[in-house]
Amino acid sequence: QVQLVESGGGLVQAGESLRLSCAVSGSTFSISAFDWWRQAPGKARESVATISSGGTTNYANSVKGRFTISRDNAKNTVYLQMDSLKPDDTAVYYCRIMGTGDWGQGTQVTVSS
Repeated sequence: QVQLVESGGGLVQAGESLRLSCAVSGSTFSISAFDWWRQAPGKARESVATISSGGTTNYANSVKGRFTISRDNAKNTVYLQMDSLKPDDTAVYYCRIMGTGDWGQGTQVTVSS
């Protein structure tokens, strides 16, 4: 059974940083691609960043240059480093195994101005 558990969210001020983690179990982690999504109140869920099994990354324009996705195959964990946070980044953040319906439960990120 696949399980994804996000952590690291919280309340920060604009300009500060957070690092989200997504611990994955029950899957062949090293050959899987992952992505981070977010959903703000009243808005559709949007893709934020992706990372392939080989480490190739892609970012939404809204976070490019501020967010960094990475993976540690030894720890079966995917990370999202978020710098220069803005109030518009406030959302619940989810990780997913790409191409599947396997999502984590989400972690709340709130950025105050």
